[in-house]
Amino acid sequence: MSSTPIDHVPPGQAHGHAHDHDHAHDMPHGWRRWLFATNHKDIGTMYMLFSFIMLMVGGVLALLLRTELFSPGIQFFQPELFNQFTTMHGVIMVFGAIMPAFVGFANWMIPLQIGASDMAFARMNNFSFWLLPAAATLLVISFFVPGGATAAGWTLYAPLSVQMGPGMDFAIFALHIMGASSIMGAINIIVTVLNMRAPGLTLMKMPLFCWTWLITAYLLIAVMPVLAGAITMVLTDRHFGTAFFNAAAGGDPVLYQHIFWFFGHPEVYIMILPAFGIVSAIVPTFARKPLFGYASMVYATSAIAVLSFMVWAHHMFTTGMPVTGQLFFMYATMLIAVPTGVKIFNWLATMWRGAMTFETPMLFSVGFIFVFTIGGFTGLILAVAPIDIQVHDTYYVVAHFHYVLVAGSLFALFAGAYYWLPKWTGVMYDERLGKWHFWCSLISFNVTFFPMHFLGLAGMPRRYADYATQFTDFHRISTIGAFAFGLSQLILVWVVVKAYRGQGVPAPANPWHAEGLEWTVPSPAPHHTFETPPLVK
Repeated sequence: MSSTPIDHVPPGQAHGHAHDHDHAHDMPHGWRRWLFATNHKDIGTMYMLFSFIMLMVGGVLALLLRTELFSPGIQFFQPELFNQFTTMHGVIMVFGAIMPAFVGFANWMIPLQIGASDMAFARMNNFSFWLLPAAATLLVISFFVPGGATAAGWTLYAPLSVQMGPGMDFAIFALHIMGASSIMGAINIIVTVLNMRAPGLTLMKMPLFCWTWLITAYLLIAVMPVLAGAITMVLTDRHFGTAFFNAAAGGDPVLYQHIFWFFGHPEVYIMILPAFGIVSAIVPTFARKPLFGYASMVYATSAIAVLSFMVWAHHMFTTGMPVTGQLFFMYATMLIAVPTGVKIFNWLATMWRGAMTFETPMLFSVGFIFVFTIGGFTGLILAVAPIDIQVHDTYYVVAHFHYVLVAGSLFALFAGAYYWLPKWTGVMYDERLGKWHFWCSLISFNVTFFPMHFLGLAGMPRRYADYATQFTDFHRISTIGAFAFGLSQLILVWVVVKAYRGQGVPAPANPWHAEGLEWTVPSPAPHHTFETPPLVK
């Protein structure tokens, strides 16, 4: 818990790099250091670098979509190519940007936060990372095979996915590889958290970031095989004569949706629970108070994980399910808002009457709470079956999940990056640039996605390359906002490059006066930490 006092830190860790040189011999240099990396910090860095490159690739695809949508009519891309961009934007952002970024944070921070010397399975850690660039390469080159990339939407719905060209097979293979990587990463995190905590660090004293990741890792192990099953059935339908989803041969296309969303809804929480953990670390630090209701946060996170398995078919209200089914999924979905509301209440209660300052990590955290709450409310509206049937597959849904995922996951990742950057680089980042990044991102994000609520309510369907003239103004506002948002991320690149080069004030071991084991090691964190486990009282 954030208020745990640290009783004892091994000599040579609280005071500089005395113990660094003993281990210089087993730290390879140059390209070997990265290719054969087993150190959790190096692997965490590689995950983050990879996810940022994928964020840029997915972002460029999004800007191509917005460019086409600036005016009605077909301007630049035929609908087929437009649909390929839509699909690959979604797949790359979910599996290539958001998920690996959180795994990067887990690799870097969990051993530091629990006083472990490294992750439990160091070589498996290396392998699970290097699967990702291979999978990403498959996704990108699928644009250049005959027929282009898959254009079935990021959900890869059958029967469309069964009828696609070879690009679909590339996507299936890439998702299998990424799923294997996720499962290995999840096993590593569970074993590390359960077996390698410092003496005295009980589960209910752990930082919430470790808790949220522990629960997320169990979710990953539960649902990634379900996705693997769904896309394998598509693969056998495509090439081996099975008929899982072919209605003419006795299959059922709606079966695919059930299997996919049984993976897909817990997946949404896989992408948001670690964000909750990051925000739960930052808010108490800058409010200068212990986190309000630590135990209730742990139970709320667990409740979200359990309930996430019971709500999948709220994505399917328009498939003709019986009213009983609609009612069950409607109420279950509303129920999941309760533990989520508990978290937001606890963050606000932590800030209440705190001695708050608003450095960049806190700005992004408060921005996260504000915008994620809007996304949560639109989700609650979509949970109401009669409303959902009206706005299903419109831009209202696009607005909703971008508020949850861009403003949710991404803003929390930005907050965590600024918060721990001094620990990673040993340099205080440029605060003025950080604030520019925050305000440019927050304003341009809302300019991009807020008008989409109105587009959806007015009946604009999603994934269309063309639209009726009355939607032009909102589309133009969204496109301008999207370009501003994309360019704003270059400020982050500038901040990180400056810090990486050491341009800035040297960071003390605990620049934020925060609680937690990670702040007892020097900045930058030495290559080897906690070889003698610290004692936590």
